[in-house]
Amino acid sequence: MQSPRRLTSPILCRPFMGRRCFLMTCLAGVVAGRPAPLEAQPSGKVHRIGFLRNGLPPTTFIEGFRQGLREAGYVEGQSVSIDYALAESAAQLPSVAAELVRRKVDVIIASGTPSVPAARDATSTIPIVFIASIDPVGTGVAASLARPGGNVTGLAGVHADLMGKRLEIVRETVPKLSRVALLSHAANPGNAQYVKQAQDAARTLGVQLLLVAVRDAGDFERVFSEARGAGAMIQLDDVLFTSHRKQIVELSIRSQLPVMYGFREFVDAGGLMAYGPDFPDLYRRAAFLVDRILKGAKPADLPIEQPTKFELVINLKAAKALGLTIPPSLLLRADQVVDQ
Repeated sequence: MQSPRRLTSPILCRPFMGRRCFLMTCLAGVVAGRPAPLEAQPSGKVHRIGFLRNGLPPTTFIEGFRQGLREAGYVEGQSVSIDYALAESAAQLPSVAAELVRRKVDVIIASGTPSVPAARDATSTIPIVFIASIDPVGTGVAASLARPGGNVTGLAGVHADLMGKRLEIVRETVPKLSRVALLSHAANPGNAQYVKQAQDAARTLGVQLLLVAVRDAGDFERVFSEARGAGAMIQLDDVLFTSHRKQIVELSIRSQLPVMYGFREFVDAGGLMAYGPDFPDLYRRAAFLVDRILKGAKPADLPIEQPTKFELVINLKAAKALGLTIPPSLLLRADQVVDQ
């Protein structure tokens, strides 16, 4: 297992002291999990992977990626190392990506939609594997899903019927639902596909859609106030929301507004329900793309993969706090029901 010392790279901390160093220290703690044994001295080439993201990723994402590396036969500290490059904001991603390029990593993992253009603009030679990017073709990241071209490939984070499924579950959860708020991050270039899916699904189901957007975390109070006329909210996937999931969950309960989230980490933080791709599995699968690249495959020739595993998680404690009774038929369909 990789030790905290290796994760908290002083070189990556220098450009943005303060909170980013704090993020790096937090990441070291959550990834390490337990005391690490002494690592053997590497006997051959140690492949260096740069992990680029805006904000601190959930522990489950990192562990999914590390599990995939282990399954592919890599041993951290012996055959592979990971340089975590965490920006404080999307505006800092280009300079953080440039730092990874200067460090001459072998592959860059671009975690989340905002990190992808920053990595792509920083290098045309180092292979880039993105994870959970929204609409990579529509946003110009790739030429096509089958043959992405350039030095970029990866795993998309959206499925053709995702928003329709989320809206169906919300309508089943909230009796007589007629209006749903759709929460997005205004700066996310991949929102268009999500919004179109939601609009199409709302028309089919006869539900009115209220679009609300935030520019930064300071807007959360405002959008929950704007959404009070809605019977529920669906939150689009975005790293800004992931980084502030506890605040969003608290606002949901305080506003008595049921929210459908994109993945289970929000439910773990006390949220009502989540339906979406199994994100830890996406990160695990990304490790196998990295393995193929390290063995000589060109990113341009590796098709972009889409989610294959989805999960529905429901929190009964949150439902009670919101005054909701979850239908038994929905509980039976859930992959996991928690009460926390």
